[in-house]
Amino acid sequence: MPDLGLEVLFKGKNFIRLLGGLATALEISLISVAISIVFGLVVGILMSFKNPIVRALTRCYLEVIRIMPQLVLLFIVFFGSTKALGINISGTVSAVIVFSLWGSAEMGDLVRGALESVAKHQYESAGALGLNRIDTYRYVVIPQAVRRLIPQSINLITRMIKTTSLVLMIGVVEVLKVAQQIIEANRMSSPNAAFGVYLIVFVLYFIACRPLSIFSEKLEAKWR
Repeated sequence: MPDLGLEVLFKGKNFIRLLGGLATALEISLISVAISIVFGLVVGILMSFKNPIVRALTRCYLEVIRIMPQLVLLFIVFFGSTKALGINISGTVSAVIVFSLWGSAEMGDLVRGALESVAKHQYESAGALGLNRIDTYRYVVIPQAVRRLIPQSINLITRMIKTTSLVLMIGVVEVLKVAQQIIEANRMSSPNAAFGVYLIVFVLYFIACRPLSIFSEKLEAKWR
């Protein structure tokens, strides 16, 4: 039987440490997701406005965030703020700031797309029924937009959870950082530890993200 290096997980508290690293990654993800949902809704609504200045500003924000790699943003916030502004920001706070900026931009674009996907005749039909603008959005536009938005939002949340692995580059001890530490500590006694440890990391991420994917699939099937 091939040596997969799984035995290192049973040494000391290695597996517990991995779970603690995963908890750190999920904590950063969930805080960023909560912030992104709130600000993403605001950005998305602003992006749907007809005002050219508002649309230009929100589009500029979206494009800058999309073009800039998340790792570069992490370096700018974590290292740049310390050097340029003299502000000491922890790695965890830097990660939350960056992923919130990224998530808000992506969520805003999803909200904009969901709102604009509602056909024009839906607005006209609501007006013919005597609904005012607020009631039109409340009873006609928003329910249809939410159906389009939720599955895509869940996919974004899953991406955000997986992308938090980048925070190891700024010293945050999350699951991949813990995995590296375990592998280095057992490099001589367990040469194949990397395969086993990273396999377990894959399984942990799968367990964390799969329920969200199942939920999204069920919603799409129900609303289809």
